[in-house]
Amino acid sequence: MDYLRPVAGPTADVVAALGDWLAAPQEPRPLVVETSGSTGRPKRVVLPRRAVLASVRATERRLGAGGRWLLTLPVAYVAGLQVACRSLAAGHAPALAEEHPSFVAATAALVSSTPEGVGLFVSLVPTQLHRMLEDPAQVVALRSFHTVLLGGGPADPALRARAAEEGVRVVATYGSSETAGGCVYDGYPLDGVALAIGRDGRIRIGGPTLFAGYEDDPEQTAAVLEDGWFLTSDAGRLDEDGRLHVLGRVDDVVVSGGVNVPTPAVAVRLREHPGVVAAEVLGVPDEEWGHRVVAYVVPGPGAAPTLEELRSWVGGAHPRSWAPRSLVVLEEIPLLENGKPDRLRLRALA
Repeated sequence: MDYLRPVAGPTADVVAALGDWLAAPQEPRPLVVETSGSTGRPKRVVLPRRAVLASVRATERRLGAGGRWLLTLPVAYVAGLQVACRSLAAGHAPALAEEHPSFVAATAALVSSTPEGVGLFVSLVPTQLHRMLEDPAQVVALRSFHTVLLGGGPADPALRARAAEEGVRVVATYGSSETAGGCVYDGYPLDGVALAIGRDGRIRIGGPTLFAGYEDDPEQTAAVLEDGWFLTSDAGRLDEDGRLHVLGRVDDVVVSGGVNVPTPAVAVRLREHPGVVAAEVLGVPDEEWGHRVVAYVVPGPGAAPTLEELRSWVGGAHPRSWAPRSLVVLEEIPLLENGKPDRLRLRALA
């Protein structure tokens, strides 16, 4: 248990500890997972084994198969931890990408060492998939997998369409450490997971995958657990088919000049610009506007889009008042260890 409270340490040691934890004859002590802290101080999430296994089993049912997983994400965070648990629960030690020089080499080793008929799976974040689709050798490797789970951030439709064109099956997931990882797949909750939108537009999640609280923080626990529901920090809507559409974090809707600006929607539009490889959008405090909408952009090769060009591009699909008022050009978007954008570093750049 030394590696599980909180989950930390060498990947192979953590995976071995998880194997013992999953195989314990009685319900063991919960493990503790630290959140990424992408917007502030990390929290310590208490996850009972029954919640982890509920997620594992529901995932297998939704994907239509279980099998062996390639671990490309940090095992200390819930996405990587669940990769290890899904593989172990299916009776297979996960393959560790860190033990190989490349994704292609790791996939080749996984294929050659896995019994015929056992499905192969991998979980990635959008940035990883985007980069892999630029490399023909990695595209071939991706086709070896039954399913690529894509989480840790919004999956742009263009990215998914490109993966499909290359013969790569992608399933987008939504969830958090507090829900034992992804619990909504392609917009629909896993079996047993309850989904609702509160009066404030906040996404609420219930069911057997929920955490038991934040370690040594009853006040924070009480603030997000209400009558069996976990109150997420995200805004969303359910369409007529019951499919969830995540609109972004509640605090991602910033008021700029008296106008509500949903910064995730602006970021999606910027990523569609032919001269933009990657983009994030945040609101930063501003004396004149209340919040100033800032675009952080990685230009494509040979491209140099200007602020006015990008403002016009956003205005072509959304109200002009949503357009960014500042532009920060970057060589790459700063990321946390789990692949999510480092919002604190981005704000500091503005």
